Amino acid sequence: MMAHDIPIPRPLLRNAGLLVAFSLAAVAIGRFGGVGITQMPPALAVQVLDLAVEDRPDGRVSLRNAGSGRLVAEVQPGEDGFLRATLRVMAQARLREGLPRDPPFRLTRWDNGTLTLDDVASGRRINLEAFGLDNAVAFARLLEQGRGAS
Repeated sequence: MMAHDIPIPRPLLRNAGLLVAFSLAAVAIGRFGGVGITQMPPALAVQVLDLAVEDRPDGRVSLRNAGSGRLVAEVQPGEDGFLRATLRVMAQARLREGLPRDPPFRLTRWDNGTLTLDDVASGRRINLEAFGLDNAVAFARLLEQGRGAS
């Protein structure tokens, strides 16, 4: 097999190097100087509900206001699959990390219209709209029901 030397013109190499240097400089200026970066203002919480979750022997899941202990909702077996699955995944993650079961899950409605579910024990956050509007509505109902359970 023969090796072929293909000459590359020096001006082409110089221009390629300048292009790389310019790109790196532009990224650095954008990152450190804030030029060309769009940032959203931080959202403010407009409604917060701390939920204590209890699995019942008959398969129901009781959701209580963690502050007052008042019942917010009971999810029957086979109902609200997304809500059940989300809470279960977060609870199982706590167990894997050896965290306590007692801290509540925090459901928050933000002034930009989004809903999040936070695990105050682990610091994990789930943006509920990421799973579709219908799924977020299941948690939004809890906020409405929780207004009377303060």
